[in-house]
Amino acid sequence: MVTHIGLVGLGKMGANMRSRLRAGGIEVTGFDRNPDVSDVATLAELVEALPAGQRVVWVMVPSGPITRGVVTELGELLTSGDVVVEGGNSHFSDDAEHAAQLAPRGIGYLDVGVSGGVWGLENGYGLMVGGDAVLVEDVMPVFDALRPDGPRDEGFVHAGAVGAGHYAKMVHNGIEYGLMQAYAEGYELLEAKDIVTDVPGTLKAWTRGTVVRSWLLDLLVKALEEDPELGAISDWVEDSGEGRWTVDEAIDSAVPLPVISAALFARFASRQGASPAMKAVAALRQQFGGHAVKPAGPAS
Repeated sequence: MVTHIGLVGLGKMGANMRSRLRAGGIEVTGFDRNPDVSDVATLAELVEALPAGQRVVWVMVPSGPITRGVVTELGELLTSGDVVVEGGNSHFSDDAEHAAQLAPRGIGYLDVGVSGGVWGLENGYGLMVGGDAVLVEDVMPVFDALRPDGPRDEGFVHAGAVGAGHYAKMVHNGIEYGLMQAYAEGYELLEAKDIVTDVPGTLKAWTRGTVVRSWLLDLLVKALEEDPELGAISDWVEDSGEGRWTVDEAIDSAVPLPVISAALFARFASRQGASPAMKAVAALRQQFGGHAVKPAGPAS
C-alpha cells in the first residue's frame, strides 16, 4: 500500500494537492524549481527520499516539453517496479510514448486527468485514470486522499488503458467550454434588456431547485457579487488547449460537436472586440481555476 509519494511541480494545483494528500495521511516529498516551496533540491533527492519497493512519483508540471523532460529524467532515476503518475493536462497521445519509454526499465505509468482547480484542496479533485488495473489499485490510497469525500465512483474513475485518463479529461474540458459559454450568453441577454433590474439576483435564484443549477453557476454568481459589472477584467478569454484537442478529435471521429466548437470559436472572437458574455467566461475561468485575466483597459 502506497503511503509516501513524490510530487513534482508545486504550482497552484500541485501545492494544494500536496496539502490535501498530507491531510489525508499520505506522506509527500515535493520538488519544484522554486526552492522556496520545494522539499528537496533535485529530482534525484526526491527519488532517494522515497521508501524502497514501489516508489511512486506524481508529475504535475506544464504539458509538452517540460513534462517530457521530467518523465525522461525520472526514467533514469527510478527502477523496476516503480510508477510514474502523470497528472498534468497532457495530450492523450503523449501517454503512449511515455509508457513505452519507461516500460523497458520496468517502470509503470498511469495518466490522470485532474479536475478541481484552486478549489480542489477544500472540495477534493475529480480524477480520471488511465493505465494498468494493478497499478491503479496499488496507487488507490493516493487517489482516495485526493478525490472528494463520498462514494468513490462519484469522484474517481479508472477510465481505461494508458491515455484514457487524459482523453476523458479532454472531453470534460470541452464540455466545460460549452457550459460556460451558455451561462455567459444568458448573462449577456439578461443584461441587454432593462426589464430585469437584478441580474446577479436572478442568476443566484437559479442556484437551487432549477435544472440549470451547477457549481459553475455558483461561481458566476460569486464573480458578480465580487464585481457586479465585471468592470475590473477584460473580455479577452484564453484557451488552454483541451478545447482545441476536443474539436480535433471530433473531426477525426466524425462526431458533431456544434456547442463545444462554437464555444471555442467564441473565445477566439473575444480577442476581436468587446463582449459582456466573454467577460463572464473570463470571470468563471478565474473563479474555478485561478486562471489569469486581463485587466480592463480605460473606457473609450
